[in-house]
Amino acid sequence: MTRLTLTTTSLANVAADAVIVGVAKADGGLVVAPGAADIDKALKRRLKATLSDLGATGALGQVTRLPTFGATKAPTVVAVGLGQAPARRQGYDPAAVRRAVGAAVRSLAGTGKVATALATVNGDNDPATVRAVAEGAALGGYTFAKYRSNASSDAAKPPVGTVSLVVPNNRDKGVRAAVDRAIVLGDAVALARDLVNTPAADLHPADLAAAAERACTEAGCTVEVYDEKALAKGGHGGILGVGQGAANPPRLVRIAWHGDTGNGRKPAAGTAVHLVGKGITFDSGGLSLKTATGMEWMKADMGGAAAVIATLLAAARSKLPVDVVGWIASAENMPSGTAIRPSDVLTMRGGKTVEVMNTDAEGRLVMADAIVRAGEEEPAAIVDIATLTGAQLVALGSRVFAVMSNDDELRAELVAAADGAGEQAWPMPLPDELRASLDSPVADISNMGDRYGGMLVAGLFLKEFVPDGVPWGHLDVAGPAWNEGEPHGYTPKGGTGVPVATLLEFLERRA
Repeated sequence: MTRLTLTTTSLANVAADAVIVGVAKADGGLVVAPGAADIDKALKRRLKATLSDLGATGALGQVTRLPTFGATKAPTVVAVGLGQAPARRQGYDPAAVRRAVGAAVRSLAGTGKVATALATVNGDNDPATVRAVAEGAALGGYTFAKYRSNASSDAAKPPVGTVSLVVPNNRDKGVRAAVDRAIVLGDAVALARDLVNTPAADLHPADLAAAAERACTEAGCTVEVYDEKALAKGGHGGILGVGQGAANPPRLVRIAWHGDTGNGRKPAAGTAVHLVGKGITFDSGGLSLKTATGMEWMKADMGGAAAVIATLLAAARSKLPVDVVGWIASAENMPSGTAIRPSDVLTMRGGKTVEVMNTDAEGRLVMADAIVRAGEEEPAAIVDIATLTGAQLVALGSRVFAVMSNDDELRAELVAAADGAGEQAWPMPLPDELRASLDSPVADISNMGDRYGGMLVAGLFLKEFVPDGVPWGHLDVAGPAWNEGEPHGYTPKGGTGVPVATLLEFLERRA
C-alpha cells in the first residue's frame, strides 16, 4: 500500500525519485496545469515545449516521462493528462484529477518516492482537489503479486512507496482530513481487490468468513459467523441449496459497526443501514454449467461480499457515527451428485418457496436469504451489492454499475454517492410488467424470468424478499467489480474494489 504524506517543500526541491505534473488539452494546444511553475522555471521555461515534442497531448490519463538532467532534485518529471482544460473561472474536474493521478502513480510502480503539487491545481487547500489527488494516489498505488515467483517482472513491481502531496499548509485540518480519509479508503479498496484476486482454491466460504472476521474485528466491529449447521437450523434454504453441491460448505457472516454519534449515545434503534453482499467464491454455474471461458473469472463472483467487508472496515476505521450491519452470503456453486437440479424447489428463510429453473442464477438465491435476515432486524434501509447478472454488462458495459430500488429517494441517494466518490452508476427501473415472468407453476416464485431485461428481472426477484415498507437498493456490479481489460486510471487489471468508494460516501452522507 502506498504511503501518503504532506510537504510544503517546492516541487523542484523535494527529495523524490519522480515528480508528477499535470497537462491538459486546449484550443491552442498543450497547456501545463497549475502546480508545475517551479519545475518549468528549473527547466528554463521549456517544460511545455519539451513535453509537446515528446508527444504529450493532455489526453486524460496519458503519461509522458521527461528526464530533468539535474535541473531539479528529482531525476524524472512525469506529466499526466487531465483531459480538456477548464474554461476560465472553472476548476479541473476532481474525478478527472483522481483518475489522472492514479494513472501516473500506477505507471511508477517500483519507485520509492514520488511527489506532486496537483493538490493545488484548483487553488490552495481546495478540499475536493486534495481529496481527489490523495485518493488517486492511494488507489493507483496497488499491485497484486502474491502468486508471482519472478519479483523483477513488471507485473510484480511493488507499488510506489510514498507519495508526497505538496501543499501551502500541511497543518490545514481540511487537508489532513482529506489525506487521512484517502488512506482509509485505499486500505479498504486494497482489501477488496486482494479478496477478489485470490484464487478460489484459497478462498472457500469459510476462508472468506475468516478474512471478514480478522479484518473487521481488529477495526472494532462485531462479527458473527453462521456455519452450515446454523444455516440449516435457521432455515436458510437458498444459501444451503446453492452450496450443497460443493465440498466446501457455505457460510453467512454478520458484521456490525455501531458508531458513536458524538453525544455519548449509540444510534437509535431502527436507524441501521444493512449492506448485503453476494459471496459466491466460485461459480461454475452448477448443473447449468457455464462454458470454460465463462468460468475464467468466476473467482470474482464474491466481489459484492468483498465490497461489504471493505466498507465495514472503512466505516470502523473512520469511526463513522452510523449504525451499519454487513451480511455476507457465501457459497460455492459447483456441479456434483448432491447439487441442486433445475426444477428443484427451495424453501427460503422466512418460508417463501423458489423453483430453481437455472442453477446458474444462484446469486439471487443466497442474496434472498440474507435480505430476509437483514429485514428481520427492522433496518432503516437495505442495500445489496452483487455481481449478479451478465445482463448488467450487456446493458451498461464494464465500468458502469446499475442501481435499482423500491424507493426513488434511496436510488437517487446511491447514484449521487457514486458520483461524489468518482465511480460510475446509473439508475435503472424495476418494471412491473416483468414480474409475471417469474411466476412458477409449482412454487411461490421461480429464480428465472424473461431473458430480455435480465438485470431488471433479477432485481424484481430480490425485491420479493424485502420487507414491506423498508427502503431497499440493489447494486448490480457484475462488470465494474472485475476489470478484464487493460488498467486505466487508478483501476488495475483484475479486482477493482468497486463499489467500496460509493458505499463509504453513502454512509458518510448519512452520518
